Amino acid sequence: MDGAAVPHDPYAALRDGNYRWFIASLGLATLGLQMQGVVVGWQVYNRTGDALALGLVGLSEALPFLALVLFGGHAADRVNRLRISMASTLGLAFCSALLWAFTWRFQGGPLARAVWPIYGIIFLTGVVRAFYRPANMALGTDLLPKALYANGSTWRVAVFHSGMVLGPALGGLVYAWRGPVVAHFLVMVLMAGGLLGLFFIRYLPRPSIPRMGSVLQSLAEGLRFVFAQRLLLGAISLDLFAVLFGGAVAVLPIFAKEILMVGPQGLGALRAAPAVGSVLMGLTLAHLPPLRQAGRTLLVCVAAFGVAMIAFALSRSFLLSLLLLAASGAVDNVSVVLRATLLQMVTPEHMLGRVSSVNQVFIGSSNEIGAFESGLAARLLGLVPSVVFGGCMTLLVVALTSWKVPELRKMDRIG
Repeated sequence: MDGAAVPHDPYAALRDGNYRWFIASLGLATLGLQMQGVVVGWQVYNRTGDALALGLVGLSEALPFLALVLFGGHAADRVNRLRISMASTLGLAFCSALLWAFTWRFQGGPLARAVWPIYGIIFLTGVVRAFYRPANMALGTDLLPKALYANGSTWRVAVFHSGMVLGPALGGLVYAWRGPVVAHFLVMVLMAGGLLGLFFIRYLPRPSIPRMGSVLQSLAEGLRFVFAQRLLLGAISLDLFAVLFGGAVAVLPIFAKEILMVGPQGLGALRAAPAVGSVLMGLTLAHLPPLRQAGRTLLVCVAAFGVAMIAFALSRSFLLSLLLLAASGAVDNVSVVLRATLLQMVTPEHMLGRVSSVNQVFIGSSNEIGAFESGLAARLLGLVPSVVFGGCMTLLVVALTSWKVPELRKMDRIG
């Protein structure tokens, strides 16, 4: 019938075979990296008992990532994106192999309590991720037509957070059951599986990519584009400052060991809880048409994230803490999907790598630098006051963004 609405297909993106392999690779790599995060966090805190040492794990990854990610975006716009994804996934597998080898080789002796080799390997991981993240984001977009960007983003975020559910839980359980050596070996196997999935993708780079001049000119073009897009800049700035101040992932080992007293298994559950909420929300979003009043929804979800973090800091119940972290993951999922769809819709195809890399600078700042901020704030203010302060700062950021970027507040439907 003329004018009839096209039925919404929640599985449209997954009907593409190449995208299914891409999602499988992403899921395995994410599972391995999230598992590695829990194992390394518990390993470092066990060796040092210092909140700042946990923050330094995030800093050791953030410094090389932030220094190189714009160059990673330039490479993703100039070189075959699938090949960069393969090479960088191989690099991540190599880093996980180094962590396994160091942990296995030095179970005793003078290096049994050392953390600097771990920082060094995590630094190398940050170098590799600077090329993996922009190429992977741009590759996933290349594999779908524009009409499926929103649906593809929903599934990509859902699978990514599924890895964040299973990875921390699996990491905590394996660490408690068999120790860090077996846990690091399993991470290495998962990263190898992520690399294998990429080999099944049949990918032809988009034709007619414009010449970009020098590397610096190329990077400047990507930066100018992002800063000229007020909606996009407002959305990713909101993520930067909210997670920079509001996240508490880096100090979860201290909550698990000293406040909730639940051990490495409990740490795995705490790390997985936000992703459980995110996956459930992602599955819900996939079965719904595109959201209306997207800008207002984005602001409300980030504010709800801040409130959940404040309540988590004050909780002394393990079950309540899990529920609050799950709620924070659910609202974060909505904002991540909205930001990812907005980025894909407004960015020309030949600039996806560079614009994605600028976005990764914001995300990397909020996650890895945020981990350092969490550890430092916990050292200076105390654990609970530092997380409460971060949640309050998140609410302040939402209010300032709503005031300074009114077009974000008024944005309706994306895509």
